[in-house]
Amino acid sequence: MASRTGRTRNARKVRRSKKGKARKRKEQNRGTTPKFSIHLDQA
Repeated sequence: MASRTGRTRNARKVRRSKKGKARKRKEQNRGTTPKFSIHLDQA
């Protein structure tokens, strides 16, 4: 069985690695750049 310290360290590592995953997934699905028209001056 792992020591309590080891379990705590592992839990903290997992928590740290999970941070921001929801935001990254959302940006990946939606796209990160805003919608805007390109090259309006050449129309």
